[in-house]
Amino acid sequence: EAREPVEKTHFFDVPAFLTVSGQLHLEVMAGAFTHVFTFGPTFRAENSQSRRHLSEFYMVEAELSFTESLQDIMQVMEDLFKTTTHTVLSKCPHDVELFHKYIAPGRKTFFFSSCRISYNEAVEILKQASQTFSFKPEWGCDLQTEHEKYLVKHCGEVPVFVINYPYNLKPFYMRDNEDGPQHTVAAVDLLVSGIGELCGGSLREERLPFLESRLQRLGLTDAYQW
Repeated sequence: EAREPVEKTHFFDVPAFLTVSGQLHLEVMAGAFTHVFTFGPTFRAENSQSRRHLSEFYMVEAELSFTESLQDIMQVMEDLFKTTTHTVLSKCPHDVELFHKYIAPGRKTFFFSSCRISYNEAVEILKQASQTFSFKPEWGCDLQTEHEKYLVKHCGEVPVFVINYPYNLKPFYMRDNEDGPQHTVAAVDLLVSGIGELCGGSLREERLPFLESRLQRLGLTDAYQW
């Protein structure tokens, strides 16, 4: 009887122990090789059963050592986006034609000129929008898909980098910007037309006292003792 409520929360209706991310393995390898990545099957940890969130999918993850700049991370994201798109357009013409015919008629040109805004700016843009959102935009809340799509539209339907998210929204390992009064971390998401968030990244917290303090506040010290 005590176990029954817990079992109802299992994604597959039974306990399952599946890989979620190669991040920890990559962080170790990055210490030796500096630029590392994985591309493999991933299973979502969250119970989000929608057409945008598959329970199993393939994901690219990358780690870049010895950088102190979000600009470096954004450049990697932009280069990957450009390379992937160029490869698909040049190597898969029949698939692209099919996509243009049935999914996105008229979208036959591709160019990359990005827009870069802070999370603060994004929230202000959303608050001033004439559009009514299902989720009211507020500072400190996650950006919903409807917000992300609007931001791309507002910026002229070009890819949008949103940087410096609220400290309390992001995982403990993201680097503290030590700013105030609106406390943020050095994180970035890339938003694209029709989809919303495509990929994200951050600088990692390399200062041990900051990391230990945050783990303690979140009650994770024992879990990450190793």
